[in-house]
Amino acid sequence: MKFICECCGKEHESWPAITYNSPSSYHNLSTQEKDEIAVIDEDFCVIKHSDQVDRFIRCVLIQKVNDHCEDLEYGFWVSLSEKSFKDYLENFDNENHETQYFGWLCNYIPEYEFSNSIPTTVVTQKGNNRPEIFPHKDFDHPFVKDYYEGITKEEAENRIYKMLKN
Repeated sequence: MKFICECCGKEHESWPAITYNSPSSYHNLSTQEKDEIAVIDEDFCVIKHSDQVDRFIRCVLIQKVNDHCEDLEYGFWVSLSEKSFKDYLENFDNENHETQYFGWLCNYIPEYEFSNSIPTTVVTQKGNNRPEIFPHKDFDHPFVKDYYEGITKEEAENRIYKMLKN
């Protein structure tokens, strides 16, 4: 898709979003487990383990690109508490619902090492757009640092290339 950039006035082709079809927890299930304990659609995922229920929603994260007019968009999944998930689900079709939830980022990002999930603030959007997530600034992780400091155009294009290649 081509567009005239408000920043520089030149025509650009927009970057595709880097999207994940499911949270890593769902992706890691066997085919049988997916059939027996999980339910997923474009916006929601629930996995019912014998000892717990995991609830996920699809969100967006906008990554600042320092030396380019366009930012990089991610389509991530975050886990929510039962109470937050229920509230989001109940208000899913409410175009005026605006709130915030605590969530955990639940996708593996190839450019980074993960030993723990990243805590985020999930902000619902008017007009039924997907919620936007903001990593907690005080969480010590290279992805969080890059989110707040930005990445280069070359790095953004490398990430897009890797996504398209896979």
